[in-house]
Amino acid sequence: MNDRPSSPTAPASIVIQRRIEWSDTDASGHYHNTAAFRMIEWAETALFERLGLLEAIYGNLPRAHISIDFRKLLDFREIVDISLSIAEVGSSSLTYHFTIERAGELCVEAKVVTVLLNRDGSKRSWSDDHRKLLLESGPQAPELLIVADDGVG
Repeated sequence: MNDRPSSPTAPASIVIQRRIEWSDTDASGHYHNTAAFRMIEWAETALFERLGLLEAIYGNLPRAHISIDFRKLLDFREIVDISLSIAEVGSSSLTYHFTIERAGELCVEAKVVTVLLNRDGSKRSWSDDHRKLLLESGPQAPELLIVADDGVG
């Protein structure tokens, strides 16, 4: 059963959950700021996969600009909600709004601008079909962790 609204009402968006892993941390024991950039890619990949755009555009959408605010520290093994939503679609650009939250608390917020390119590196315009998917598909099914209480620890 599809829980999405029957009529398009909002730009495409997705929420994925991940744990802060050891490889995401630095010597302080807190996550390293570069982990947030990888998380942008994880959410972007999940969204494009849900929209059926992964094969058509991924690998041809480099970042042109990122502005990011780190508000709270994250620690090893914490579960975070990573959200990515389409904020704007230009002729060849795409702007995301990105957040990382821990238990509803905003920890990271970013604006990411990408540019759609042809294989030769020249700018490519968004097709009408892709533009419609990006601007009207609304929230996609989330990718959530299943945490079992096994009684250990």
